Amino acid sequence: MAVIDIVDQDQFTKLTTTDAEGKLLSLYFHTEWAEPCKAMTEVFKALSEEPTQSDVSFLSIDADSNPEITELFSISAVPYFVLIQNGSILKEVSGADPKEFIKALNETKLSINNSSSTGKDQQATSTSTGNDEEEDDEEEEETEEELQERLIKLTQAAPVMLFMKGNPSEPKCGFSRQMVGILREHQVRFGFFDILKDDSIRQGLKKYSDWPTFPQLYLNGEFQGGLDIIKESLEEDPEFFQNTLQPSA
Repeated sequence: MAVIDIVDQDQFTKLTTTDAEGKLLSLYFHTEWAEPCKAMTEVFKALSEEPTQSDVSFLSIDADSNPEITELFSISAVPYFVLIQNGSILKEVSGADPKEFIKALNETKLSINNSSSTGKDQQATSTSTGNDEEEDDEEEEETEEELQERLIKLTQAAPVMLFMKGNPSEPKCGFSRQMVGILREHQVRFGFFDILKDDSIRQGLKKYSDWPTFPQLYLNGEFQGGLDIIKESLEEDPEFFQNTLQPSA
């Protein structure tokens, strides 16, 4: 699949939401003036044309021409790569080392394929028992343990993970919009998950966090609170994000 050059935020939003359909998206942020980007642009293009990468969408984003998207991912240096799926950041790679990016891409694909294979194996087992359709559907449902494992992985997918309604470029509620604004104001790079796309995660996270509403913010895998709690934390400590994210001594 050829590289898609992003020309504006509307095109980007459509390609990463409506048209994504669960695909792995590889975002490449670059500029014309940055020398390291020249070689990485060729690597990115060559990878996109490999048959083994047909299940990946390669999006090329000029950081200077698309400041809104660049700000959305808090990009401060180029070249920079972000791998996302279903609105969630899976991995980020900074720098002009082709091997590092290729390794990250292949590892992410392997992780997705393993998860997919596990799901297919479970479905094959349930449909070969000869039980009626209703029983098959029940057996195919995600177990509490599987949901718990997914929640743990999602909350730890990035140092800062925001569970919100919609995505940062198109929040679906005012509270989510405010939380995105706070993170951007404090120049915090964050991963996000659209809870409207997965009701199991939406309901499961309420119990997992012991918090009934969204948005919910996790730092280093630990639940910090909703919008009001984060506002209060920042009032008490303007350096709340830096102090919470820094590794303990």
